[in-house]
Amino acid sequence: MSDIQVAVLLGDPRLPYAYAIDGGFGEEELAAVVHLRKALARLRGYRFTFLDDHGAWIDDLRANPPDLALNLCDTGFRNDWELERDVPALLEILGIPYTGADPMGISLTTDKALVRALAAGQGIPIPNETYVDLSAAPLVLPAIYPCLIKPNSSGGSFGITRDCVVRDVGEAEAYLRWLAEQPGVVDALIQDFLTGPEYTLGLIGNGASGFTVLPPLEVDYSALDPDLPPILTYGSKADPASPYWEKLSFRQAEIDDVTWSQLIDHSVKLFRRLGLRDYARIDFREGEDGQPRLLDVNTNPTWYWDGKLALMAEWAGHPYHELLRLILEAAVTRHGLRRPA
Repeated sequence: MSDIQVAVLLGDPRLPYAYAIDGGFGEEELAAVVHLRKALARLRGYRFTFLDDHGAWIDDLRANPPDLALNLCDTGFRNDWELERDVPALLEILGIPYTGADPMGISLTTDKALVRALAAGQGIPIPNETYVDLSAAPLVLPAIYPCLIKPNSSGGSFGITRDCVVRDVGEAEAYLRWLAEQPGVVDALIQDFLTGPEYTLGLIGNGASGFTVLPPLEVDYSALDPDLPPILTYGSKADPASPYWEKLSFRQAEIDDVTWSQLIDHSVKLFRRLGLRDYARIDFREGEDGQPRLLDVNTNPTWYWDGKLALMAEWAGHPYHELLRLILEAAVTRHGLRRPA
């Protein structure tokens, strides 16, 4: 049986990247691609080409259409997060099967308020939340303090800093006005400030073929300065100068069987209802009552070799290359492509 031809779509290192502190791809992004290439080289039954020149994508894909695209371009087309959904849209226009979420799935999960409303309708516990239009005058302000304020539509913890946990009206108004000045941020959410254990659950597969549920992850805040709010900030992921940098770690969560079953049920419901595909990561955090509440749904979560999904897969006995194989097989089965020998 012939190999399945796979085009691996990546961010463009030639172009600016606004998410990064220095405005471009750095050592972490480049190293991730090196690890990716080595891992994919271990998979039999597939032949990979790597496409990271966004200016040539359309011509390259039309000239040599692959059997499947491994869509790892979580930076968005031309490294613009607003255009993340345009990558699968382009593949659909060209008639190329691909891994991961479709444009609608990305659009829905980008709007956190919509995800919250959908989750509530499915009986999934959520934090109390208020939507804020940042162009409104006067701004909607919190009714209860302390609380957490974050952008409604963003990823990678962009817009979440140590100051997003506010304790009075002055702090709330100052943070909302700061958010309004950030590029691309037009709305925000005011949420309960949850301080219990923070969990992440990973799913690989699809509704029709079943799911591989990865062991749960817990964020370890124990090394963080106790004067800082225990949250996953943008600085913890992207800014070496942040007091959060390298202070947070991840460990396998210890969750009782009842709670674990509930989190799986909630995650599968969200996966199906949001129309997600092949893999996803869903985040929860406990409130003072011990009830885990939904924080976020991550379509196409980071594929990096040292990311949360890879770590959870390793705990399940799937090294990095096996995680990639599971994702590819989920898409191969969903699209009805020939399975590799």
